[in-house]
Amino acid sequence: MKQIYFIINPKARNGYCLNVWKKVETKLIEDKIPYLAFFTEYHGHAIKLASQIAASNHEQKVIIAVGGDGTISEVVNGIVEYNNITLGFVPGGSGNDFSRGFQIPADPEEALSVILRLIKKEAAIIDIGKVTMKDESEAYFINNMGAGFDALISYEVNHSKVKAWLNKLSLGRLVYVYFLLKKLFSYKCTTIDLSIDGSRHILEQTWFVTVSNQPFYGGGMMIAPDAVPDDGLLDITVVHSLSKLKLLLVFISVFWGKHVQFKEVKTFRGRMVSIQSSSSLYVHADGEDIGYTPLNIHVQTKTLKVLTRVGSMRETVLKERDSNELQ
Repeated sequence: MKQIYFIINPKARNGYCLNVWKKVETKLIEDKIPYLAFFTEYHGHAIKLASQIAASNHEQKVIIAVGGDGTISEVVNGIVEYNNITLGFVPGGSGNDFSRGFQIPADPEEALSVILRLIKKEAAIIDIGKVTMKDESEAYFINNMGAGFDALISYEVNHSKVKAWLNKLSLGRLVYVYFLLKKLFSYKCTTIDLSIDGSRHILEQTWFVTVSNQPFYGGGMMIAPDAVPDDGLLDITVVHSLSKLKLLLVFISVFWGKHVQFKEVKTFRGRMVSIQSSSSLYVHADGEDIGYTPLNIHVQTKTLKVLTRVGSMRETVLKERDSNELQ
């Protein structure tokens, strides 16, 4: 078996992630599985740890992130330049959209069991997204990125103590709802100049643009129902030209992926995306603040080896998607 490394974020879900790790560690010891564990100490530390593990030698290794979507995103950014790493995930955060999109069980012991089985098989090779900012800085995302209202919500969540308070009550997912309602009536929409594979779209009164590699974001919202993480394409969702009250209806429906039925919700698919706006907008990648518009996004095809069961649904999703596009 390949050498297994764990990168644990002890602060995820307001410290609850340590309980998750204890369950995982107990199972590892019981099953006499050798491993090395590293704990993050500050924001961005998982990037450094993952990079150091990947660069230590050229042997094939498995890095398993234990934490939330921010933790898995940091590990992705740390290993993206290396081809000797297979990525796994045990959900220990409050949102855990990666585990939903990549079909990893929520229970830590079940997640570990799935990972240990998948290690023995050939890993799935998936796409990721690369964001290039105006200053040429770069960030990679495995779930999704966004510009506009959703990025503002992510910014508020990341800089607020409300999330920690709700996590203590096991209501961490509601933090996005709280800030959506708080910011809804003061937010000013902007005109978006969106280019997808050279095709230009001018969208007025835009609330947000989200570019997705898998269906879920924001703690369970199915923003891109037909997104497939290994099809060489990114799914783009734009919400524009609708009232604040109607946005609430869209928000409610997004948990079931039904928002795409609103005429004010536009969906696209492509490999290269450029986002410019009439005023500077917040930007997030996997829920982490990375700057402001303008920016460019490119899909990085078949870039990352991931321990996932997503392949079991791939053909069904693609067939349904193709059928919908022919109608």
